[in-house]
Amino acid sequence: MAINVVCLECGQGNRIPEAKLNAGPKCATCGTALFTDKPTEISLDILTKAARVDTMPLIVDYWAAWCGPCRMMAPEFAAAAKAMKGKARFAKLDTEAYPKASQRYDIRGIPLLIAFVGGREVKRQSGAIPAAKIIEWASGLVQAKGGVK
Repeated sequence: MAINVVCLECGQGNRIPEAKLNAGPKCATCGTALFTDKPTEISLDILTKAARVDTMPLIVDYWAAWCGPCRMMAPEFAAAAKAMKGKARFAKLDTEAYPKASQRYDIRGIPLLIAFVGGREVKRQSGAIPAAKIIEWASGLVQAKGGVK
């Protein structure tokens, strides 16, 4: 079986056999690692494509530089990304740089986590939360997905 993921750098779709997930797969177009232990800053265009195509859970943190709770949660989100490498992908979208994201995803406040799996939004979490809670929240997605390894 294979999973589909969009490169969070160039937007190219990639299909990866599950057996090769731990082998450090890279984008076929730009060579960027598809699974990292850090959140990736993304554009609205890349998010739109990844949210539609990715079959692995994609957890997106909507934030802004002026937001105190967003800044407080950033290291927690990074710690969760590191703990869940290979099970879910973590991305950040700056709502100041991409104001249309607020309208498209009905964002009423930040920080906001939205999880996408298989072309649809499956879960939301408002407010700043610690890494352990992010991991617990995202782990339910991985289990529901069928235990992506």
